[in-house]
Amino acid sequence: MLIRKGTGQDVGELAALYDALNDYLESHVNYPGWKKGVYPTREDAVRGVEEGALFVAVEKGRIAGSFLLRHKPEEGYAAVDWRVDLPYSRIFVLYTLAVHPDFLGRGTGREMVRFALEYAAGAGMQAVRLDVYEKNTPAIRLYESLGFSHVGTVDLGYGAYGLEQFRLYQKLL
Repeated sequence: MLIRKGTGQDVGELAALYDALNDYLESHVNYPGWKKGVYPTREDAVRGVEEGALFVAVEKGRIAGSFLLRHKPEEGYAAVDWRVDLPYSRIFVLYTLAVHPDFLGRGTGREMVRFALEYAAGAGMQAVRLDVYEKNTPAIRLYESLGFSHVGTVDLGYGAYGLEQFRLYQKLL
């Protein structure tokens, strides 16, 4: 699997990946609580590419998954004690870890998170932070198995979508 920065040429395939994943989640257990047309969307991919924050995992010529690495946290991140005082210029926040349904159960998400951690360390970051919906048990297990520590649970303001509480995680590098 090749993991690289996403480009404008990837946006169409990413939009299709997001739609396919949201369709899959709608007919199975929707652990992250994502909704087609709400999140993630084509616009999220476009913004990620424009910011230089979007990464894609490519396998056999197809985009198997994607994620974003940004320095900007959600506002709710300020509500917890991260136990270390670091400026966000020294932190990457991992967003929108998405795996195409055709590649689920193959370790794609694990590989992308490992890559994100290595990329962050190579860029001189001191930590990677993320949030995960409190009922997204597969993602919680993944992050904890890769050494992320739970630092608190907060409301990130997505209650209108039925997403009340998010667990915040950090891995120091």
